Amino acid sequence: MSKKVYYSWEDIGHMLMSINNLMSADGWRPDYIVGVTRGGLVPAVMLSNLTGIEMHALGKDESNCWMAENAFGYESEYNGVSAEDALVPDVTAMDNRMNILIIDDINDSGKTFDWIKRDWPSVCLPHDDKWDTVWGENVRFATLVDNDSSTFGDVDYTAVEINKVDDPTWVVFPWEGERDYGSAD
Repeated sequence: MSKKVYYSWEDIGHMLMSINNLMSADGWRPDYIVGVTRGGLVPAVMLSNLTGIEMHALGKDESNCWMAENAFGYESEYNGVSAEDALVPDVTAMDNRMNILIIDDINDSGKTFDWIKRDWPSVCLPHDDKWDTVWGENVRFATLVDNDSSTFGDVDYTAVEINKVDDPTWVVFPWEGERDYGSAD
C-alpha cells in the first residue's frame, strides 16, 4: 500500500521558486514554457506569471510540429525558397533555436517526456543527428516531483525527488480531485 503525500498551494509556490532559481543558477532562460496537459498546465501558468515568460500547452499524445521546429531551429524558408521546394534545406545554422522549458507536475513513469523526445524529431527532420544537441541544451524538462525510478532520467529541473520503488508514494496536488469542491451547480 502506498502512502499519500499532499502538497499545498504554498508548497507549489516554493517548488516553482526552486525551479526558477535552478534555471537562474544555470544562466538559462526559456523563450517560452510548455505545460503538458493536464498536470503541467497549472505549474506552467504559475511559472509563466512568476517569470513573465509566455506559456503554451501541449496535449499528451498531441504532436506539435511548430514547437519541434522552434526547438530544432528549423525555418520554413531558406534564402527565399520554401523548404518544400528546396532540394536540401539549409539547417546548418542553429542560431534560430529557441529555448523551451517543458514542465509537468510529476515525472512518474517517464512515458510523457519519453514520448515528447520521440515525437518532436518525428515531425521535424527525423533523421537529423542534430536532435541529439537539442535535449538538455535548448530544450529542458522540469517537474515539481521527479520519481527517480522513472524510465526518463533527463529531468533538468525538479523541486522534490522521490523513489516509488523504495517508498511507494501517491502524490496529490492541490488542483486534483481529492478535495471536496462542492456542487457544480
